[in-house]
Amino acid sequence: MRNQPLDGKTIIIRIELDTKQTYFGGAATAIEGAGGDIIAIDVIQTGRDRTVRDLTVKVGETATTERISKALEALPGIRLVNISDRTFLLHLGGKISVHPKTPIQNRDDLSRVYTPEVARVCTAIHEDVNKAFTLTIKRNTVAVVSDGSAVLGLGNIGPYAAMPVMEGKAMLFKQFADVDAFPICLDTLDTEAIIAAVKAIAPGFGGINLEDISSPRCFEIEQRLREELDIPVFHDDQHGTAVVLYAGLLNALKLTGRSIETARIVVCGIGAAGTACTKMLLAGGARHVVGVDREGILTRDRHYPNGMWQWYAEHTNDDRMSGGLPEALKGADVFIGLSAGGILKREMVETMAKDPIVFAMANPEPEIRPEQAEDIVAVFATGRSDYPNQINNVLCFPGIFRGALDCRASSINEQMKLAAAEAIASVISSDELSPLYIIPSVFNQRVVEEVRRRVVQAALESGVARRQPRE
Repeated sequence: MRNQPLDGKTIIIRIELDTKQTYFGGAATAIEGAGGDIIAIDVIQTGRDRTVRDLTVKVGETATTERISKALEALPGIRLVNISDRTFLLHLGGKISVHPKTPIQNRDDLSRVYTPEVARVCTAIHEDVNKAFTLTIKRNTVAVVSDGSAVLGLGNIGPYAAMPVMEGKAMLFKQFADVDAFPICLDTLDTEAIIAAVKAIAPGFGGINLEDISSPRCFEIEQRLREELDIPVFHDDQHGTAVVLYAGLLNALKLTGRSIETARIVVCGIGAAGTACTKMLLAGGARHVVGVDREGILTRDRHYPNGMWQWYAEHTNDDRMSGGLPEALKGADVFIGLSAGGILKREMVETMAKDPIVFAMANPEPEIRPEQAEDIVAVFATGRSDYPNQINNVLCFPGIFRGALDCRASSINEQMKLAAAEAIASVISSDELSPLYIIPSVFNQRVVEEVRRRVVQAALESGVARRQPRE
């Protein structure tokens, strides 16, 4: 059975040709006629009457693969063996693996890494549990935990389908910060069961990264685990977004001659990320924040059954504004969108203060595309990689966990998150800063180094560090 992939960039087509009936040129013409562009050809097998070839083909719109398939199947003497794409091939067998640090080459090696010599190490840890940090992998490991209830923009797709994302997260931890991370996908949506499971596996980890857990359960899960564990617990969807957003905003405010204390900021979308971003703004000194969600501006004049909305209303909108997004934006300096694509209209932006800052971070479609208002917006940022100033969590979590693990922090607190944001912002010098460059690339090696350094310093100063790491 042929595997039909998700169309996108590049696919690999395997065909078998009966050389008595047809020739390769016919297949190439059919592929090009269906909208494909052959960029590589590999002969896999050849015989007197038959040849098997792999064709690497660049495709365009969604229908291209189906058209190519039909075109090839209509040709006499050609059997379409398989169509796959490079992304699927990359995921075959998973993307990560475990490798031993020390080879086992003889009986003596075996006795030291396992029985009987390992018993002495076990006894040492039993007598002093803190030795688990030095004598096991605990000091450099993070559990990436999800229940699959809010994966990317796909929603509740479950723990099995969440695994590729969590594996990818583990890869990023290793690649950018040399942290050994493991995907843990739990087959339950029960809050208490998730908390119990994470607590049960915590002895083997130095930190917990919560990922793609739906709101509002994510708030209680993180809060309870922070209270009940003595290792860092960090919900990246909330705090990673908040840290990177705040870093970009610091530079955007600098460019436009504003301060965090006086800027009027509108946050649209008061879910997990929107709430965390607002807490970061308030911790950084913001005094004029207004939140807007599907029921309009959140105000302390109303009572909200959603506990997080109630907290939000009580800590923002000091001027008791009412109405919807258009009313909130009049005269505002900053728009921060974590909501839905297309909801911010150009005419709304025109009512904002001169040279406004717009962070439209809904994915895959931002609240407003930069080209729709770039002539009236001073600084634009989105969550997309095809526009400048991408707000990407990868700038945050590798460095913040590297620092937390190195100083053996018991938690990741507000001081550490603010330090991480300031570190990210500082990577761009004043000479480099521009409207199209307010946030560094995820591949800038200085990011993890600087975030790690400042996070360690903040942990030491705030009293959550349990050791002074070597520099």
